Amino acid sequence: MIPEDTNNSHQSNEEQEKQTRETNQVSLAGIIESSSVFSHEVYSEKFYILMLSIPRLSEQSDRIPVMYSERLLPDPGCLQPGKVISITGQFRSYNNISSIDSHKLMLTVFARDAHFLPEGEPLQGINSVFLDGYICKPPVYRMTPFGREIADILLAVNRSYNKSDYIPCIAWGRNARYCEKLKTGTNMRVWGRIQSRQYQKKTPDNETVVRTAYEVSIARLELP
Repeated sequence: MIPEDTNNSHQSNEEQEKQTRETNQVSLAGIIESSSVFSHEVYSEKFYILMLSIPRLSEQSDRIPVMYSERLLPDPGCLQPGKVISITGQFRSYNNISSIDSHKLMLTVFARDAHFLPEGEPLQGINSVFLDGYICKPPVYRMTPFGREIADILLAVNRSYNKSDYIPCIAWGRNARYCEKLKTGTNMRVWGRIQSRQYQKKTPDNETVVRTAYEVSIARLELP
């Protein structure tokens, strides 16, 4: 991940962070599925990624990558698989230039706050996201093999230090038909959940590999 810039701005760091929180808000609660893996280091601050399993109303679960700072959760021993944790933060994107796919878009939840839930308490999976951003590619309307209407939307959400996060979103049904007609640059607010899904992809060596995509499934949207 590219370190955030530290140059001067017309806005204070606090003001920029407040705007980021207001345009990109995520709340998750789920089961830690994997041990933490080192991601990167910025100015002697280390960042790690763990996988969080969040049950849906159906029997399926979404597996969401969560990035956190060692300063937020300094004791790695407390992050054991099977523990239940609540996270608040933002849904962020970055280009993974080490990927075999050039500049592959990577998506994670960046944790700003976290706390453990009592052991033995029934888990009610929490998965909610709010984004206030701008359509940066023409929406793509399509039908699934089961006849459901879908519109694929790429939303650019402004972040501090003149950065943006590019978040894939999916609208369904009448919302999909509505989004099909929207233009690039349209300001849109969406509420929904982060979902994970697996798909197959051909590699340059003509091998088929299974990948995981992350996107926002839109439950509600509005144009400011």
